[in-house]
Amino acid sequence: MAAMVMRKTSHGFSLTPQAQVGLVASKQEANVTAVPTSIDATEAMLAGQGYVSARALSTVVFLALKLGRPLLLEGEAGVGKTEIAKVIAAGLGRRLIRLQCYEGLDAAQAVADWNFAAQMIAIRTAEAGGNADRDALRAELFTQDYLIERPLLAAMRPQPGGAPVLLIDELDRTDAPFEAFLLEALSDFQVTIPELGTIKAAEPPIVIVTSNRTREVHDALKRRCLYHWVDYPDATRELAILAARVPEASETLSREIVAFVQRLRGEDLFKKPGVAETIDWAKCLLALDAITLTPEVISDTLGAILKYQDDIQKIQGSEAKKLLDDIRKEPLLK
Repeated sequence: MAAMVMRKTSHGFSLTPQAQVGLVASKQEANVTAVPTSIDATEAMLAGQGYVSARALSTVVFLALKLGRPLLLEGEAGVGKTEIAKVIAAGLGRRLIRLQCYEGLDAAQAVADWNFAAQMIAIRTAEAGGNADRDALRAELFTQDYLIERPLLAAMRPQPGGAPVLLIDELDRTDAPFEAFLLEALSDFQVTIPELGTIKAAEPPIVIVTSNRTREVHDALKRRCLYHWVDYPDATRELAILAARVPEASETLSREIVAFVQRLRGEDLFKKPGVAETIDWAKCLLALDAITLTPEVISDTLGAILKYQDDIQKIQGSEAKKLLDDIRKEPLLK
C-alpha cells in the first residue's frame, strides 16, 4: 500500500491524489504511437509485441480501435485473451488499467470508494480546532480529495499519451447485478458516484472485456461490444507463437512440443492445455536442457501443461509414449 501523504485543508487534512490507493493499474513505458489505420497495420503492431494474431482477431481489434467500441473476447483459459489488452497498451504506448473480476465485486471496488480514515482525521482535526461549521465540513469531506479511485473511474480520467486501455478481465466471475452496473460505463463511457454526480470520459478508453465463459454474459452487455471467440490456434500459428515467445527453443523441439499439445487437445481431458501452457512447457523443457521429447521427460513435466490430476494420470506412461509415437509417424508440421 502506498504511503499516506496528507495535505492541510481548511478543516483538517486530506489525502493528496498521489497518495490515493486501491487502483490496480500499470503504466507502459513505450512511446505513444498512433492507432493503426488498417488491419495489416494492426496485425503488425500486435506482432511487434510478440503476439501472433489470427486475421479475424486482428480485424476485430482494428474495428474496436477505429470505431471506439468495447471488445468482448471469449474463449478457453490460456488462449491469449488477457494478453491482447497488454500488447495493445504496449503497442500504442498507453496506460493499462486492469479490473480483475471476482465473485462479489461491486461498484465501490470497481469505481471508487471514500477514504474513511482520512475523513475521520479531518473531522477530529476540525473538532479539536473548534470549527463547528458542519455544512462546510460535510461538503469538503465528499470531494475528490477524499476519493480513492478504482479502475473504472481511473479509466475515465485524462491520461498522458491518450486514452488508457481498460481491461475488464474474467467478467464471467462476477454476477448479473455487476454486469448491469457496467452497462453505463460501456455504452456512455461514464460512471456515477452519488455524492459527486456523473463523471464522463473526455476521451473514451480502449475497453477489452474477457470471459472464460464459465457462465453466459448477458445479451445487453454483449450488444454494447464487438465480439470475438478466441479459439486454440492451429499447429502452424502455435509454432509461430512459440518462436516469438520462446525463441531460444530449437525448431525440432518446438515442432515436437506443438504437435504433442495439438494431439493432447484431441484427447478427452477435463481441461485442455492453452497456448500459455504450451509456452510454459517449452520453458520448462529448456530449463531441463531437453533436446527432444521422450516419454520420460513428458511424464515428468506434464504438470506444466495439464492442471488436473485425473488428466495427468490419463496421459502418463504408455499413453504419453503412444501420442509421441503418433506425432513422429504422422507429423502435423512438415
